Amino acid sequence: MAPIPVKPGKYKIHAHIIGPSSLLTATEYAVKYGAPVITDRLNPLPIEQEWIIDHAEAGQDAQPESPYVIHLAYHPAAGIVVPEDKVYVNSVPRSEWAQFTFERVIGGVKILSDKGLALRAGHRGAQIELVAPKPEFQETWTLEYVGPIETAE
Repeated sequence: MAPIPVKPGKYKIHAHIIGPSSLLTATEYAVKYGAPVITDRLNPLPIEQEWIIDHAEAGQDAQPESPYVIHLAYHPAAGIVVPEDKVYVNSVPRSEWAQFTFERVIGGVKILSDKGLALRAGHRGAQIELVAPKPEFQETWTLEYVGPIETAE
């Protein structure tokens, strides 16, 4: 499938796994590469579950093949990184954040790294991994648009 454009903004990213609704969630503890990113039930506070999806290059126009970066909405310096094909969030320079594209699939979107690997949610609580893409529901995500990127004025 061809990459699709995504409106930059604040999102909740829903996993398609068996069980109660699960969202992409930053954990509260850091390890070697940062805080592991998992799926978890909806939290009452959005601080760990709302993400900004933005163009990799600031000011870039939306084009289907353009890469995007993902960072925590309430901690703009904490972006997604993917060492050893596992997903973490870490406060490193934006240039070190992982870049992604999105493809439409049945039931949602597939999130692909710049290496062509897909984000996969094994089960609730498991760390998100990057895998060779397959037509599996664990690699399908729903992007719930929450609002625009807030700018400090």
